[in-house]
Amino acid sequence: MSPRQYYSKYYFDKTINLCRTYIILYYIYNKKILAETLEKHINRYFNGNERLSKQKLVGAIKKDFPDWTDNTINMYLSKLKKRGIINAPSRGIYEMDSHTPFQPNISISLKRMFNKVKREFPYISFCIWDTAWLNDFMRHQPFKHYVVLEVEKDATESVFTFLAEIHKNVFFNPDEEIFDRYIHHQDDVFIVKNMVSEAPLLEKEKIVVPALEKLLVDMLIDTELFSAQQNEKEFIMRTVLEKYTLNELKMRRYAVRRNREPEINELLNICLAK
Repeated sequence: MSPRQYYSKYYFDKTINLCRTYIILYYIYNKKILAETLEKHINRYFNGNERLSKQKLVGAIKKDFPDWTDNTINMYLSKLKKRGIINAPSRGIYEMDSHTPFQPNISISLKRMFNKVKREFPYISFCIWDTAWLNDFMRHQPFKHYVVLEVEKDATESVFTFLAEIHKNVFFNPDEEIFDRYIHHQDDVFIVKNMVSEAPLLEKEKIVVPALEKLLVDMLIDTELFSAQQNEKEFIMRTVLEKYTLNELKMRRYAVRRNREPEINELLNICLAK
């Protein structure tokens, strides 16, 4: 190959690569603009409706973006869900997310407790929470509150033993008798209990806590732990539905795992009917 041919091929390849780069950048920029346009006008598709079926929402979007495939629309809707702009409370249903996300106040002592357990047992699944978090949903405020650690079943006893060596008033899977005899009469109580697999959790400030959907289902089951909430279940659910973002599909799925789907459906229906 002559020097002239070599340089001609070199500049030709360089030009081709540069064109490819511009095309990729244009594609990325165009996708960003389209996504921002959809985000800006998403509320227009609801047109005063609180909720829309996925079929109607996708059909409305396709009128403005006829070249978009169903997969492209699903991708953008998924991004809007992650950003908290829309919500999917149940399968095939979308709504504008005007509610407040569940953001529990994680105290310094709770963070310290979580980090102690995490350092000692770095490979286990567990979450931590305070029963006082439910006070925001209640009419009457309980006098007592407990710190609860829910741990994967195989590690629960080990975590309990570890915490019992460094803290007082640590209880392991307490039953009704233990609550009546000891827990109700103690302050600064720590409860270690088994965590149901695939329980809905969330991470805030690097601390793993139960999702709101999990707490609402557990409230119907762990009546001793949630004794203060038993007379306010309907009020709590109505407060959550009115003010907070709630994924009903996620909650029903967890209720199925805990064999409480009829009970959670009944509570939802009662609260939505009022």
